[in-house]
Amino acid sequence: MPIIKSAKKRVRVASKAATRNSKTKRSLRTAIKSFHASITGKNADKAQSEIDKAVKKGVIHKNKAARKKRQLAAAAKKAGTKPAKKTATKKVVTKKAPAKKPVAKKPAAKKPATKK
Repeated sequence: MPIIKSAKKRVRVASKAATRNSKTKRSLRTAIKSFHASITGKNADKAQSEIDKAVKKGVIHKNKAARKKRQLAAAAKKAGTKPAKKTATKKVVTKKAPAKKPVAKKPAAKKPATKK
């Protein structure tokens, strides 16, 4: 066991990260196995989603994710079913307010000299 306070904290942080990563890896493997067990579009989407989540969390490398997704697609194609494509959601384009022209400030009026 570490003695230094910062080392103790690193042990706690590393333990939490290892738990989080192992859960992500487990869900990834489960999704891929369920996909291979019954090749349907729904399972393919779930498996691809889990792969994307793992990449986002830094558990697996993006190139490995691309390779896994390609393998899933090839398996689905070989089985004769296409993975269901996610419906593209339309992005709402908001128009920006027209840029206001800078208004030139009028010079301040000179005050008349005070009478004494």
